[in-house]
Amino acid sequence: MSNDIEHYSDPEDATVALFLMSNDGDELTDILVAALEDAFRILDEGWMSQTMH
Repeated sequence: MSNDIEHYSDPEDATVALFLMSNDGDELTDILVAALEDAFRILDEGWMSQTMH
């Protein structure tokens, strides 16, 4: 694996690349879990609003 930093056009991809390069898996996992929780909450709210009509 190269130590060269690749340049990404998407800042989120660059952030993930930096986490992976610094081997900061725990913090990256926490961020991903929080994002999944938000996504499931949004999906649940959407589903609940559709069933209430």
